Amino acid sequence: MGQPEWAGQRRSRLQRGRLLITIVLSKVPQGLRGHLTKWLMEVAPGVFVGRVSSRVRDELWRIVLGGLEGGTAVMVAGARTEQGFDIRNAGHRWEPVDLDGFIALKRPPANDVTAPEVKGVVPRAARFRRVRPRGQTD
Repeated sequence: MGQPEWAGQRRSRLQRGRLLITIVLSKVPQGLRGHLTKWLMEVAPGVFVGRVSSRVRDELWRIVLGGLEGGTAVMVAGARTEQGFDIRNAGHRWEPVDLDGFIALKRPPANDVTAPEVKGVVPRAARFRRVRPRGQTD
C-alpha cells in the first residue's frame, strides 16, 4: 500500500519553475523583514527561505535593495551552474567572484582601512540612567 506511481510525477510538475532561495538580512528595518514574510518563511532572525518563481525572486531582490537603509543582504538561489546556485549580495564587504564558472567569495584584507566604523551599541537602560559622582547620595 504505497503511493501511486504518478504521485512523484505530479509533485515535480507542480514545483517546475520554482527555485529554492535563501535570503539573509542584517541591520535592516523591521518593515523589510515583515514584507519578506509574505513570500518566504523566516527560519531564524533575518534568515528567509522559500520556493518562488524567478520573476518573484527578482522582484523580492529589487525590494530588498530598495529597503536596505545601510544594512546588508545576501541571497543564494538555485541556478543552472556547476555549483547549482548563484549568489547576490548588497552592502556586504565579501564579494562574489566568478572564476571560470566557479563562484568564490572574495574576502577583504584584514588591514582594510576603508571599512566603515562600527558604532558602539548603547543599552536602552543606560540612556535613562542618571549619572552621579561616587560617594554622593540623595
